[in-house]
Formats: sequence, structure tokens, C-alpha cells
Amino acid sequence: MAKKDPYAALRIKEFNIFLLVRFALVFAWSMQFVIIEWEVYSITKDPWSLGLIGLMEIIPAVGIALFAGHIVDQNEKRGLLIKCILGFSVISFGLFLLTWPKIVGDWSTNAILYSIYFLVFCGGLVRAFIGPTVFSLIALIVPKKLYPNAATWSSSTWQVASVVGPAVAGLSIAWIGVHWSMCLVVGFTIIALLNLFRISKKPILNPKIGEPIWSSLKEGVKFVYNTKAIFGAITLDMIAVLFGGAVALLPIFAQDILKVGSEGFGILRAAPAVGAFITMWITAYIPVSKNAGMKLLAAIFGFGICIIVFGLSSIFWVSVVALFFSGVTDGVSMVIRQTILQLKTPDHMRGRVASVNSIFVGSSNELGAFESGLTAKLMGTVTAVVFGGTMTLITVVTTGIALPSFRKLDLQKELEDHEKED
Repeated sequence: MAKKDPYAALRIKEFNIFLLVRFALVFAWSMQFVIIEWEVYSITKDPWSLGLIGLMEIIPAVGIALFAGHIVDQNEKRGLLIKCILGFSVISFGLFLLTWPKIVGDWSTNAILYSIYFLVFCGGLVRAFIGPTVFSLIALIVPKKLYPNAATWSSSTWQVASVVGPAVAGLSIAWIGVHWSMCLVVGFTIIALLNLFRISKKPILNPKIGEPIWSSLKEGVKFVYNTKAIFGAITLDMIAVLFGGAVALLPIFAQDILKVGSEGFGILRAAPAVGAFITMWITAYIPVSKNAGMKLLAAIFGFGICIIVFGLSSIFWVSVVALFFSGVTDGVSMVIRQTILQLKTPDHMRGRVASVNSIFVGSSNELGAFESGLTAKLMGTVTAVVFGGTMTLITVVTTGIALPSFRKLDLQKELEDHEKED
């Protein structure tokens, strides 16, 4: 067999443009979230107001996800993503105006606050469409044989942008203030939009254009449930995020348990992302498609172990190492999950499958933070983290026993078949 090219997907010009668009979009979105959190808390000094930001975004994002998936499958993907980024640009510009004293100087606090919440809610509506559209578009840019490699580079791009965005937001707030920081966000959305025009229009690979929406939604949910590879991958991801949400409790560990202050908190917060990024870079050279099912189960089992070690640790560097390896295992699972979803999803159903995935995984991020906070209040912080890690381990074992076909999943032969087709 020919030696695998770790840069195979990067040799496709439109894929490089796609990565630039994705980086700019994720960077802007993650930067905007941090800026708005800062601004809202500065206005209210109420932690509950921060919870409302997440709630305002997740309700529309999850509430219309299935409908968004149907619309994505019925429309041309590049054009739809252009509309999504235009919508995001308008929202970002609105927030830019709402943080400008010259504009809102005479407004009441509540008027500013409710306007911000409204725009965040609108952002949730846009978010419902962006995920399925991006997932569908990437499959139209690269051939199937390159899906694992493309998934690695795409996930790495997302990881870097989601780490760098908040970091830049924190620095820019200190250097140029909230208002001009939002101007940077608007700038990056424009960069994403202009580069997206460099990607050609893609065909609509759906034989059921005009299908009734309820039939379409039912078909999408049924497909995910009946395709055990996809159902198993989504379920494992959801449980790992839901019960492994130790990151939500990091301020408590940094201040009260490890006693390392804001500097230590920054290191703890960065450790999983660094681990995930390094691992995803390595998977570009060492493919993980062979015995993918067992590798995914092992990765998430390892993730659960890391969370338990972190919860029990009272030594700072042990905690950092545990979080780093939680990122390593999460990076492996992220690449495998994306490859499974891309390979096992028919072209005409990508929007709906991505929407179901966003409901499970997207909502579990917020629910995971809520679960961690609730169990920490009921059980204590350390017990809550250990409980979450233990539930992750139990889920992995149960999935492996209940879905033997998932345990035996091997994507290598499927990839080789696609290579022969090409």
C-alpha cells in the first residue's frame, strides 16, 4: 500500500480556503462570546447573567436544529453558508454598536442588556445552520478517501481557533477595550465572508428536493438511530461531554483546591486544548481509521480515567498532566467521530445528521456545565468530578457490550474501497 500523505487534503486549494474560512469564523465566534460575557458581567455583576448568555444561545440552536438540517439538505451549501456568515456579521456589528458609549450612552442598563440577549438569541439561530452547513460543505470539497485527513485538519483548525479566540479576546479587552475588541470580531467575520466567495458553488446531491419537512426530519432521526456506527459515536461523545465537564469547575479547583490563582487557572484551562491539538496533528501522520470502533472506545475510556485522576489530585502539575491527557484522548476521539460521520452519512442527509449530532453534542456542553455545577453543590467538587469520570467509564463499557458491531467497526477497508473508486 502506498505511504499515506499527511498533507493530502491540504493539497486541495479549496480545502485550504475552507480552513481559512472556518478558522476566521470560529475565532470570531469564540472571541465574541468572551467579550460579551465580560461586558454583561461588567454591567450586572451577577453570575446568573452569564448563565443566561449560554441559555439564550443554546435554546434556539437546539430548538430549530432538525429544521435547519432539513433546509441545509435542500439547498446549495456554499450559498447557505454565505447567508449564515452575513447574519453573523450583522449580529456582531449590532454588538459592536451596543458596546459603543456614543450610541448607548443614554440607554438604561436593562435596555442594553436585553438588546445583547436578543442578539445572542439571534446568534443561536445562525449557529443552528452553520454546523450542518460546514459539515456538508467539507464533503463536497474533498474526495471520500481523504475524509480522515480532512477531518484531522478541520478539527485542528477548530481547536486552534477556539483556543486562540478567547485568549485574544482577553488581551484585546485589556489593550483596546470591549468596543474595539468587537470591531476585531466584525473584521474576522468579513474575512471569512470574502474568502468563502473563493469557493465554487457545489451541486445539491439530494434526490428528494421538495420532500415534506416532517418526512425529512423523521428520515434523518431514523437514519441516525439505525446506523449503529453513527449512533454509537454520537452517544459516546454526548456522555463524555455531559459527565466529563470538569472544565466548568476549574475556577473552584484553581482557587480553593489547588490554590494556584489566575495564572494556574490559565494553565489548567489551556492544558486540554494543547493535548487535543498535538494529538490531532499526529493523527495526520498516523491514521486512526483501522479498528476505529475499539480506538474510539479506548480513547473515551482513557478520557474518563484522566477526569478521575484530575478530580482526585491535589498536586498542581499532576492536575495539569491529567487535563493534558484528557485533551489527548479527546483529540483522538474527535478525529474518529468526524471520520465516522463523514464516511457513514449519505450526501443527501448530511445536514440532518449533523443537526442531530449538534442537538446531542452541542446541548451537552451547556448541560455538562450545569450537571457539574449541580453535582458539585450536592456532592462536593471532588466527588462530582470523580462521579462524572466514572459515569463516562460505565457508558463506554455499556456501549461496547450493547453494540458489538460498533466495537468491531473498521473504517480502513471502506477507505481503501473509495481509493479504488477514485
